Amino acid sequence: MPVIGMAHHNPTMRAVMRRGFRARGVRVVGCRGPEQLARVLQAELVDAVVVGAAPERLEATLSLASRFPRVPVFLAGPFRPDDAPLLLAYRRGGVRAILVDGVDDHAAAELVAARGASRVRRHALRDAPRLLRLTEPLQLRAWDEVLGRVGTATTTAHIAKALRVTREHLSREFAAGGAPNIKRVIDLTRVLWAADLLANPGYSVATVARVLRFSSPSHLAGCAQRIVGASPKELPRLGLRGVLGRFLKGRMRSRL
Repeated sequence: MPVIGMAHHNPTMRAVMRRGFRARGVRVVGCRGPEQLARVLQAELVDAVVVGAAPERLEATLSLASRFPRVPVFLAGPFRPDDAPLLLAYRRGGVRAILVDGVDDHAAAELVAARGASRVRRHALRDAPRLLRLTEPLQLRAWDEVLGRVGTATTTAHIAKALRVTREHLSREFAAGGAPNIKRVIDLTRVLWAADLLANPGYSVATVARVLRFSSPSHLAGCAQRIVGASPKELPRLGLRGVLGRFLKGRMRSRL
């Protein structure tokens, strides 16, 4: 599951962010600065980062934004009119949006979630259920549960437990109507996320394998080959839509 990296001292905003994201099943990881945020990005599936504004943090924050452009960076602070040049430098360097202390505190979680990486990916894949022939309520609930668990070592049993059905019932009902089996869809979502993550210059194949909880880079490579017939290094070129398209063209079913 994704995390939010936060390097901002405002206790009110931090508390509201933790409560707001806890309800979404997302963890907020407190960090001392952009350098520690970069380390979190190497270990966790990060949905967004929030950085407190300061002139001495400008270079490190913009480096983070340039290395991980698919992970939105939010700037936070008690801004004044004379901060305009600093804010402009941050915005030109890739910071996605600005959160104002004392104004956006109680809406911060909603504002960040609305522009988080997972929301962007879900929007890009909004027609995937129809294309995958997922039409029944159980199929759609399972799809949503699978998307929410990318970044964990998810099995069919985990999804079945979350939906309060047996593994056998879920496997049978999910694959009804010409849909792929759920194990294959779990693998598809991990490859989709890998394609998006690998579009960030700051990510290597080994790091993405670790972040998405593959057992090794070769495990990721084998999964990508099986699901879309491509190597991990080819995934960024395909992108989310390209990976989904490859899967739909003859790889929806396991081959004996």
